[in-house]
Amino acid sequence: MTRSTRPAPLAPVPTYHGPVQWRHLVEWLREDGVISPDEAERTIARCSQAESAQPALVRLAAVSIQRVADGQALDVEALTQFLARRAGLDYLRVDPLKVDAGKVGEVMSASYAERHKVLPVMVSPGEVVIATSEPFVDDWVGEVERQVRRKVRRVVANPAEIKRYTAEFFALAKSVRAALKSGGSTGATSFEQLVELGKSGKQLDANDQGVIQVVDWLWQYAFDQRASDIHLEPRRDQGVIRFRIDGVLHPVYQVPPGVMNAITARVKLLGRMDVVERRRPQDGRIKTRGPSGDEFEMRLSTLPTAFGEKLVMRIFDPDTAVKDLSALGFTPHDAERWEALVGRPHGIILVTGPTGSGKTTTLYSTLRRVATESVNVSTIEDPIEKIDPALNQTQVQPQLDFSFAEGVRALMRQDPDIIMIGEIRDLETAEMAVQAALTGHLVFSTLHTNDAPSALTRLMELGVPAYLLNATILGVLAQRLVRTLCPACKQPDERGTTELLAEAVKPWKINSGNYRPYKPVGCVDCRMTGYRGRMGIYELLSVTEAFRALVHADVGMAPLRKQAVIDGMRPLRLAGAMRAAEGLTTLEEVIAATPPLV
Repeated sequence: MTRSTRPAPLAPVPTYHGPVQWRHLVEWLREDGVISPDEAERTIARCSQAESAQPALVRLAAVSIQRVADGQALDVEALTQFLARRAGLDYLRVDPLKVDAGKVGEVMSASYAERHKVLPVMVSPGEVVIATSEPFVDDWVGEVERQVRRKVRRVVANPAEIKRYTAEFFALAKSVRAALKSGGSTGATSFEQLVELGKSGKQLDANDQGVIQVVDWLWQYAFDQRASDIHLEPRRDQGVIRFRIDGVLHPVYQVPPGVMNAITARVKLLGRMDVVERRRPQDGRIKTRGPSGDEFEMRLSTLPTAFGEKLVMRIFDPDTAVKDLSALGFTPHDAERWEALVGRPHGIILVTGPTGSGKTTTLYSTLRRVATESVNVSTIEDPIEKIDPALNQTQVQPQLDFSFAEGVRALMRQDPDIIMIGEIRDLETAEMAVQAALTGHLVFSTLHTNDAPSALTRLMELGVPAYLLNATILGVLAQRLVRTLCPACKQPDERGTTELLAEAVKPWKINSGNYRPYKPVGCVDCRMTGYRGRMGIYELLSVTEAFRALVHADVGMAPLRKQAVIDGMRPLRLAGAMRAAEGLTTLEEVIAATPPLV
């Protein structure tokens, strides 16, 4: 799928045929009033000084032509849009996550696409959409229509994108075909057949060159797209590959079941997992390097499903552990209070929120800050999310009766200063965390609760006495992740009114005098989603003497929330609305991610 627009042409479509020359493009810009006559003369003089083999659009973008309307320089995308309007064709920004590379390879060969500088981007039963940067060259159209027996619709796209994705898409399609042809397929299309293969000891050909190329491409493509997770999902007829980007899953490619099995086997082999075992879940790790040379660590997890093994690769950003609090999304108000909490010598600090809310990132970033040479920081996790040389990390082993509680009990004999418990799930683990805090250790851990005050009542529900909580709990941080607007393409949102903001934070009130709502648009930088990256929104409960006086077995949530707010806590919805008011995200994102205010 692609996204294209067809604004009204700036001028009648010229009776022009052939490749676009930069001199023609300058003249058209002048004729349509996009640039001034003086700017046209200066552009011609600058471009004439040095010959270049670059496409006309790229060559003109390099000399920074100034637009009359606002004095801004015309980049390649702006020039491409102008060319599309001049030719009366749709303008398109290629979204690689919505292009089926397999079908691209069926329309034409890579050499044909490179020769004509075109790229198929969408194939339907009656139409093929083909991107080109030469809208006045169409002598190839009839030949393609006869070959694919479909109508060709041309769109205009950035020549650099066409060149890049032509290489990527056709290389992937070639690798998949090579993997399938070389015997990567086992014929196993169901869970039962995979079980039989496992019993017989027959292994997939994970070392085939085609399979190796597909896996390498998959990783590099995921790094380039800023994916946090890679999902390999077997289906009855096709295996589906999906990337999670900014919290949203995007389909990337479909491969035959045999190739999917071979890819999974290759990844398991590299992760030192049992390739033959397909009936039980497994965990593993891989270290590799991204396009820029940075080392990436991936956590692997397999799960048997009806049609084979589902494999998820969690990608850990190498910069995560060194992010400061502002990069994580902390406001100065909360950052100062959080720094005060983690600087305490002993006690318990909890981070709460649902799965995928960024708790692990917050904890790792905090632990990395406090893990100096003078302290012993030890963790007990299930599983170890990311190996960090500054920490002493241990993984629980349920099959060996080594649980969180046993792990904390063992850590207590290792002379720790700071302990991180992956999650408090039961009374025994909670009691060990309290015991560690009472004996002079600073303890970090997580809980699954909707907000910060609920953490206290959850622990009391597990059976921890209120007086022990009052003696040990220092603070609770609840958090969520929201997508941030792409700074390159976000635009003011005329629909955003102060009334909508006021409605979102009822019964609270927020100063709407500086409310600057923005909306997502979509561009190349954000892959047409309008969002780029995510940020945390937080509510931080600091346990004060007044708050401790309210913590008892019969306490309700309302008094706890009220006192927490008096002590400086900003509820999640309110904190998110303030971020939306700053133009960093949208109210829709905040409302979807946070519980209602009460």
